[in-house]
Amino acid sequence: MTAVPSEAAAEAAPGSARPGLARRLGPFDATMIVMGGIVGSGIFVNPHVVAERVHSPLLIVGAWVLGGAIALAGAFVWAELAARRPGVGGQYAYLRDAYHPAVAFVYGWALLLVIQTGGMAAVAVTFARYFREVTHVPLGEPVVAAAALGLLVAVNCLGVRAGSSVQSAFMVLKIVAIVALIGAGIFFAGRPMEAAAAAAQPHHDTLLSFFAAMTPVMFAYGGWQTASFVAGEMRDPRRDLARGLVLGVLGVIALYVGVNVACVMALGPDGLAASAAPASAVMRAAFGPGGASLIAVGIAISTFGFLSQGMLTAPRVYFAMADDGLFFRGVAWVHPRTRVPVVAIALQGVLALLIALSGTYEQILNYVTSVDFIFFGLTAGTIFVFRRRAAGDAPPFARVPGHPVTTALFAAACVIIVAATVYNYPANSAIGLAIMLAGIPAYLLWSRSARVRTRES
Repeated sequence: MTAVPSEAAAEAAPGSARPGLARRLGPFDATMIVMGGIVGSGIFVNPHVVAERVHSPLLIVGAWVLGGAIALAGAFVWAELAARRPGVGGQYAYLRDAYHPAVAFVYGWALLLVIQTGGMAAVAVTFARYFREVTHVPLGEPVVAAAALGLLVAVNCLGVRAGSSVQSAFMVLKIVAIVALIGAGIFFAGRPMEAAAAAAQPHHDTLLSFFAAMTPVMFAYGGWQTASFVAGEMRDPRRDLARGLVLGVLGVIALYVGVNVACVMALGPDGLAASAAPASAVMRAAFGPGGASLIAVGIAISTFGFLSQGMLTAPRVYFAMADDGLFFRGVAWVHPRTRVPVVAIALQGVLALLIALSGTYEQILNYVTSVDFIFFGLTAGTIFVFRRRAAGDAPPFARVPGHPVTTALFAAACVIIVAATVYNYPANSAIGLAIMLAGIPAYLLWSRSARVRTRES
């Protein structure tokens, strides 16, 4: 077993040789980080993917309502975990302390090579596409994606306050863009022509098709857990992070359901299924070509903000792994002036770019979802472990309402989502699962090296 770092890793003692991370984030930062980790490009694209799988307005909107309920259940679980374990690394630390460092390492490994970098890669490609559409710059998508990731690496290396301020500003702009889209679809866009609706072919939705629709829904809702990664840099993580998780997810549910109501009202189920860019179609129906150009700006802002959030949060997990002796020691290096893990941040940027160049949006979506929800389910189970260990102690600031029933239902939903994703997309899911399992021999190698260093010191 490796040593478990204390909360002191987040704030080094005065005069210590090794600087730690600095606690500079408050409740507004926490809420914006939660929302920023969820809202990326998915809500502008995935309504179309969902409508391809289920075809009635009730099922289309219902999938997003159910996805929001699952995300909220998860937010309550993470809120209690934040109140119980407010140290550096968030979900990585929960898995390490509840189960074993091996489980936490495999999660961090999958986060670095699949989950976080995969999601960021998909969004970087989307950002590049819309940025080129808006600006008409004579640069290819890979160049634009690389420039965006490089800029965010530089900003986040300036300090956690700089990274959070950029992320919060873009989150506010995202909210404005999404509210404008909702208003356009509900109040300004024309309704689908009755003749077109009558000519549409009848569809027979099944339980399997609904489960297939949940994969893009849960990809779009994923990301609330990443706020826990920066718990060690929040002034009062027990309260601020717990509140930010619940408020942030509730805000995203309102935005997502509103977008899908607007899309269905403006385009109809078949029109939504036929439109690969539903947000642009809605704005074009409401305001003509100018509306489509306007939402392209909004999507570029949203995707850039998501990349900013990912660059702010996930490197703290790689920092915690290295601090545990389970990753390259240099990744745990903290800049003495900016107090951020600059090597971990740079590593995240480079790998996100490499994955962006390796596959399509939907391939990335499928192998990220299958792996991500395995660890969601495992993390939900840590609540049972921590409550058993703390029996008789004073309850934490936040507790999961309805536990153990709601926690068990969330874990069961994770299992169903993983099974549905693997069943519907076996080849792409296999990629993510294979990379995840490769973390087991990697853990054995690093843990053995850590034991050798301990004996020699």
